[in-house]
Amino acid sequence: MAQILLKDLYKTYGETPAVRGINLTIDENEFVVLVGPSGCGKTTTLRMIAGLEHITDGEIYIGERLINDVPPRDRDIAMVFQNYALYPHMTVHENMSFGLRLRKLPKDEIQRRVKEAADILDIGELLARRPKQLSGGQRQRVAMGRAIVRNPEAFLFDEPLSNLDAKLRVQMRTEIKLIHQRVRTTVVYVTHDQVEAMTLADRIVVMNDGIVEQVASPQEMYDNPSTRFVAGFIGSPSMNFLPCKLTGNGSGLSVILSDGIRLNVPADREGRYRDYLDRDLTFGIRPEHLTEQRQHTNADQQDFSCQVGVLEPMGIDTMVFMNIEGEDVCARAAPKSVKNPGEDMLFTIDMQNMHLIDPGTDKVL
Repeated sequence: MAQILLKDLYKTYGETPAVRGINLTIDENEFVVLVGPSGCGKTTTLRMIAGLEHITDGEIYIGERLINDVPPRDRDIAMVFQNYALYPHMTVHENMSFGLRLRKLPKDEIQRRVKEAADILDIGELLARRPKQLSGGQRQRVAMGRAIVRNPEAFLFDEPLSNLDAKLRVQMRTEIKLIHQRVRTTVVYVTHDQVEAMTLADRIVVMNDGIVEQVASPQEMYDNPSTRFVAGFIGSPSMNFLPCKLTGNGSGLSVILSDGIRLNVPADREGRYRDYLDRDLTFGIRPEHLTEQRQHTNADQQDFSCQVGVLEPMGIDTMVFMNIEGEDVCARAAPKSVKNPGEDMLFTIDMQNMHLIDPGTDKVL
């Protein structure tokens, strides 16, 4: 298995830039997920690695080998597509072994590889069937098996779960993670689903408008997003954003959200924020850090009151929506604690998980 290196990678279509100067190192055996909204350049980047898109500028290395001008078939990578791309007239065994037969490998070697992949994917009993006799999840396993048998330097996945229903997507996410634990290899995985990215990745690459916004582990990206875009994209429900002003309060700093909501900044953040005193900023807080009022002794957990707007029961939690200075805000509360729409409710906010954003640069301070 090999490292993949992208150096100053650009792709333009006429005058339209699709990828703008990406620099990224994907380590050997690492599972890296490229995530972002439609049109952000993630699939274009994957297709350039695969050799299916021409590189406008920059370099791509697999291991020590520069592959800019290497044909796709000679890059020693395997790609799993969104639409499975199985031959309908072939059996599962024939689909999985097709590439090996083209390479004229010995029959016993082909048989061994197909059996090993089928055992890993738990599709041994399906080898004699044709694709039309399989469910969507089974077809996706076959597509993965066709890639595994090649024993490539790297696997490339292009939104492989987007055609599956919600329950099967959850199941297949778990299976893909288990497969990577058993078949340690370099994986580049593209998705627009941040839940897939969080659950699968060793590292996440968040892309937006052709650039990389941040590269980090899932937990690091959740805890410490570097930009407003990342903060809003990672996490479900997404982070709340409110205009605010940072002021002094005599002994420290406070964030003013409205005439009735003034929250003290944690003492360990004061040095970091002091240069932004009296500036108009954006306050960010995730719904899970804004809850029904709870007993606490930590000074960084603070209470305020607000009128309930809309309730969305989710079973284990109820999402409580309120309006603060014209902005919709979502809190995650225990179902038995919520008030009715139109009533005032007490909330607790964990200021250790607050974020301040400079609206001029969209950078998290």
